[in-house]
Amino acid sequence: MSNKDEISELNRNEQLVHLAFRASNMDVMRLIQQCPRLKAVQTPPSYHHTMSKAARQFLEIQGVALLKGDVWGHRKDIEEYYSVEDDVVDKISYLIGEGHSIEDTIKQVKRETKLSEDLIKYILKDKVLS
Repeated sequence: MSNKDEISELNRNEQLVHLAFRASNMDVMRLIQQCPRLKAVQTPPSYHHTMSKAARQFLEIQGVALLKGDVWGHRKDIEEYYSVEDDVVDKISYLIGEGHSIEDTIKQVKRETKLSEDLIKYILKDKVLS
């Protein structure tokens, strides 16, 4: 999402949202209300560090993970959604299955895909290790 006006346009079934703007406490509350199935919110590193303690706690209470990272090279004017390909999830599963450590897996997948560490950790927890 590029700005807070897009919150009301989100599908109620969204599970992961990238906020490319500095969200206020009220924006976070509206986001949770609009997307009751939300599992994670990703923010750029510069915004991640400045998010209020109240917003962080509200997300935590709601069971929503706060991830740090950017969506590199994605143009929302061309495609609204950025999808993590099944091949990436398969690669993470393969590396863990082959006995690679979580840290080595994260480093390798990050290098190959340019996904953020937090997003890779989230995929590990949600899709691979669950």
